[in-house]
Amino acid sequence: MSASLLRKGLELLETPAGHQPGLGSPQQRPRKAPKRRKAARGPGRDKTTAKGKVTKSAIEEYQKHQAVDHLKKNLRYMTKGLFTADKTITRQVLNQNRGRKSRDRPPKKPKKKPEGTVFTEEDFRKFESEYFGRAGAV
Repeated sequence: MSASLLRKGLELLETPAGHQPGLGSPQQRPRKAPKRRKAARGPGRDKTTAKGKVTKSAIEEYQKHQAVDHLKKNLRYMTKGLFTADKTITRQVLNQNRGRKSRDRPPKKPKKKPEGTVFTEEDFRKFESEYFGRAGAV
């Protein structure tokens, strides 16, 4: 325990039981010190001013946040190089960038089967002999 706590404890023990310091009527309590005002700097100093600020054009701010198209610069840079990629590789890259969703891809055309029958001439002859041969015998 610190010395100040001991002193306070002893002071409480010394006072009579009926009277406790600090619990009297409101007139006996000490008043709080008044708070100091912020206006000590002078009148009108709280207002914000535009002194020292650089005004920006709304058009410049709008243009700064617009999306920039770098396609022409990139194409010029790519065509200046000596290295050219294979056509197969460029096709693959273009296909990948076309879109990953099904709606972005063109529909695949089904392969056409040659028109004709599944049966051969031999099958027709066999069927004819079985069908008409039995029918003629009856």
